[in-house]
Amino acid sequence: MKILIYGAGVIGSLYAVYFSKGGSDVSIYARGNRLQELKEKGLSYFEKNKIETANVEVLEKVFDDDIYDFIFLTVREDNLKEALTELKENKSKTIVTMVNTISPYAELEKLCGKGKILPAFPGAGGSIDGGILDAALTPRLQPTTFGEKDGKKTERSKLLASLFKKSKIPYQIVPDMHNWQLSHLAMVVPLADAYYKSDEPKTVYLNKKIMHEAGKTMRDNFRLLAKRKMLSPNKFYLVTICPLYLIAFILKLTYKSEFGNKFMYRHSMKAPKEMQKLKEEKEKLEREKALEKQSKINFEKAKDIPKKIEIEEKKF
Repeated sequence: MKILIYGAGVIGSLYAVYFSKGGSDVSIYARGNRLQELKEKGLSYFEKNKIETANVEVLEKVFDDDIYDFIFLTVREDNLKEALTELKENKSKTIVTMVNTISPYAELEKLCGKGKILPAFPGAGGSIDGGILDAALTPRLQPTTFGEKDGKKTERSKLLASLFKKSKIPYQIVPDMHNWQLSHLAMVVPLADAYYKSDEPKTVYLNKKIMHEAGKTMRDNFRLLAKRKMLSPNKFYLVTICPLYLIAFILKLTYKSEFGNKFMYRHSMKAPKEMQKLKEEKEKLEREKALEKQSKINFEKAKDIPKKIEIEEKKF
């Protein structure tokens, strides 16, 4: 398959490595310092304590008539809309948005073309130091996740699954990516906030108060989504009934682990602006939902007014 990775950060670089090793024809689009690194060193990465170089083509421009089986959009949320606008005239049919976002897909497709977006979320983390990628796929607990906007299985979703399988990338297909991403956001925002609240972020697990606050916020978020029947995946429902002391204890172990260091700490410390924007989007969505609920209540009350007037008139 012919693949374009649009965004050469940790996520984009790691997936480019895996797709290349799986036999795909891979190009990676980069800018600025990262572009210079790739030109000078190639896509270099650590594997078994050795530095290897992936067989990928480095691009500094994407032409409209360059057609790919899949374009993987691996940029930060605050660069998402700009990237989609730049890809609007490209003739490729599918853009896999591997971005931490809860923006409505219909709104995003106004920027790049109707039907182009196939929502996804990466299962990876790590860092790039000195131009060398040091990253890994997350454990199967959270594999690469994707699904069509309407939840249906399509030819392109089957093709994407076959690409992941061929590239030895664990994956899962979910029926409602919007709810899945909203639930994921409800988890990662309080987890990232814990680092930002601490004077010693790398050892935040030693702060019982912050662990307690992170656990409570996450559980409250999950309970709110569960109440609205939007919590996904189902295993998150366990958190809604879990005692707070147990959640805080599990978080402490997670933050302290190698998983916490590689997949939580590194990303959170390098993307505070992205996390802040995601937090604001989540709060905005909650306000809109609250207003929508209140409007429905007011409407129901308004429907009863004529009946009440009629009853009062009969009394007279």
